[in-house]
Amino acid sequence: MSEQEPSVTKSSLLMASGTIVSRILGFLRAVLLAAAIGVTTDAADAFGVANQLPNNVYAIIVGGVLNAVLVPQLVRARALADGGKGYIDRFVTLAITVFFILTMIFTLAAPLLVQLYTSGWSQDQLALATAFAYWCLPQLFFYGLYSILGEVLNSRSAFGPFMWAPVLNNVVSILGLIGFVLIFGADPTGSRSVESWGLDKVSLLAGSATLGVAAQALILLLSWRKIGLSLSLNFKWRGFGLRPALKAASWSLAMVLVTQIGGLVQTAVASTAASARESAGVGVASVAAAAIAWLIFMLPHSVVTVSVATAYFTRMAKHASTGETDKFKADLTSGLKVIALVSVISSSLLMVLAYPVARVFAGEYPATAALGNVIIALMVGLVPFSFVYMIQRAFFALEDTRTPFFFTTVQIVLHIIGSVTLGAVMPKQWLVVSLSLLTATTIMVQGILGFHLLRKKIGGFAGFGVGAAILKFVIAAIPATALALSTLWLFGWVGPGSFVLDKVLTSLLTSSVVGGVGLLSYLGILWVMRVPQLREVSAALSARLKRG
Repeated sequence: MSEQEPSVTKSSLLMASGTIVSRILGFLRAVLLAAAIGVTTDAADAFGVANQLPNNVYAIIVGGVLNAVLVPQLVRARALADGGKGYIDRFVTLAITVFFILTMIFTLAAPLLVQLYTSGWSQDQLALATAFAYWCLPQLFFYGLYSILGEVLNSRSAFGPFMWAPVLNNVVSILGLIGFVLIFGADPTGSRSVESWGLDKVSLLAGSATLGVAAQALILLLSWRKIGLSLSLNFKWRGFGLRPALKAASWSLAMVLVTQIGGLVQTAVASTAASARESAGVGVASVAAAAIAWLIFMLPHSVVTVSVATAYFTRMAKHASTGETDKFKADLTSGLKVIALVSVISSSLLMVLAYPVARVFAGEYPATAALGNVIIALMVGLVPFSFVYMIQRAFFALEDTRTPFFFTTVQIVLHIIGSVTLGAVMPKQWLVVSLSLLTATTIMVQGILGFHLLRKKIGGFAGFGVGAAILKFVIAAIPATALALSTLWLFGWVGPGSFVLDKVLTSLLTSSVVGGVGLLSYLGILWVMRVPQLREVSAALSARLKRG
């Protein structure tokens, strides 16, 4: 590593610290949202569908188009006489224009999108979801702006602002939810009818969510100034080397389309579970419960995987551009080992704590159990999901977006077939659980295929020790998980009326103790096993604390 090149571990920790704060606030926002409109209610599902529309596209944009295209091209553009300023202006102008047009189209198509993403809903619930969608879909533009401005910062190794900006988003959204509860009251069980939702309630709930996303994007312009960048819109797109980026983007856009189709089918199938709610009671998970489970699933992924992958991605792009394949492989495998270090224990402990964590969001035991079961099923796919994320970035660093399109398409096709089948045969109370398990399974297939194709492209990874490292993590996680389960049993387990699920406070207390026992046991075992990744992270943390 050159002296000018920042430490990947330090960069990852900086990003992870911002993500941790953001995720804590995100959990608080989710708890407030559950208190305001519930988890297994018609209003919660209506808002969940509407707010999921821009979020789905954003997740794909960050994981696909912009990451695939922007960073490798910006790394090359820095070698130009102007340091890449002209390229940045033209590319950002083009991207902003495209996002604005797409946002207008999607917002105007809100009624059609809501109908596509739902099935079996009443006209009143469809109308409420559509009203929410009109307020939520403008988030697309601001999510796109946030991604563009943030990736430019990442290409200059200014990683912190991109990960800290969502903190502002959560603060604005939390203030909006507090205002909603103070003005209109809390409704965790869904006693407020769908027909009672007027413009005042819809605009405050959904409008504050969109305002938070806008603030998250616009604050990055201040970070641009700090590193000496300023945005000058430039619509002269011809003859400035954008063709390679647009060619790469074409495959990524195709991947976006395929993934959106898969998400559409899953959401539409999951929404049918809401129709069984009246006959089966409050314990039927549908769209809103799936969204909360995904939020929990994404916590370790966002804190560690995204931070590590983002820091390594710029380095891998540099090594790929100079043809240093061994250094490229070293970065990739180092990133995979750090990701596995956290993902292995995170998946097992979150399975153990699924019910206590679900109780924080849900009141009655049936709703808690429904959400907890979805969390358990989804956690099966955490490790392969994180690996797929890193493998995709390896291909993007190689400026290959065609191969990720291929193995993503295979996953989506399998997922669509499975979703339609489960929608036809699975009892509604288990539908979202089975869809979550299906997601985990198809992601495993995607990861295996992606890794195989990467080996064919750049050669094998013998000698880099990824398999041996993962085996150590699994060996350490087994007794740590057993200790966590034993501690949960000492607290009275997770049955109806148990101390663990009695109140939100007891659930939080239990989760803290049980999770702490499992995590400390895991880290202690790894320390005894002298795992180098743990010692590297510990050294970086110690150095950071001493400077603080």
